[in-house]
Amino acid sequence: MKWDWNAVSDFMPDFWDGLLVTLQVLALGSLLSFTLGLVWTLLMRTPSRWVRWPVGVVTEFVRNTPLLVQLFFLFYVLPEWGLTFSALATGVFAIGLHYSTYTMQVYRAGIEAVPLGQWEAATALNLPRRRTWTAVILPQAIRRVVPALGNYVISMLKDTPMLMVITVLEMLGHARLFSQQHFQFTEPLTVIGVAFILISYLASLLLRALERRLVR
Repeated sequence: MKWDWNAVSDFMPDFWDGLLVTLQVLALGSLLSFTLGLVWTLLMRTPSRWVRWPVGVVTEFVRNTPLLVQLFFLFYVLPEWGLTFSALATGVFAIGLHYSTYTMQVYRAGIEAVPLGQWEAATALNLPRRRTWTAVILPQAIRRVVPALGNYVISMLKDTPMLMVITVLEMLGHARLFSQQHFQFTEPLTVIGVAFILISYLASLLLRALERRLVR
């Protein structure tokens, strides 16, 4: 088998387009999953079971159904109910929603790991409930869960190729299309594989740096 550098050169414009889409999905999906995960966690800690029960049912359903099924449902079924979004927006929402049910459990573990004395100190100081959460509990909890959240960022990156099923051309989608058009598979798929490794490695380095900064 001979490596064709011309094929690599021809593929690079498509690669950069796919890389941009992949990074957009990863960044926006991560932001959505982290935000929604925290919202689910706080709602599950409310005294009212009329809030906890629906949130528990929804998050369990999302966590226990495949992301692929959710992508098909959001992209092909919702339009029948009058809800139509772009393929990219649907993909970002699906990944963010799906992984928010996992980050929810991470936040829960982080909050439960905060020593009881911190709650008691906040009560002794007569801090308002909102102030207790924003100034005492959440900063400590989030600092503890950064490594676990980082693992889900990597998982989201590896799931971005699933967006091909709803016509989103991320890196692998462009590689697949290029391979079918030019009958050259080795070069584009190798480039994509290396790109995924590099992005994962760089993301892990950034997360370690953030973790060290938060520990100070």
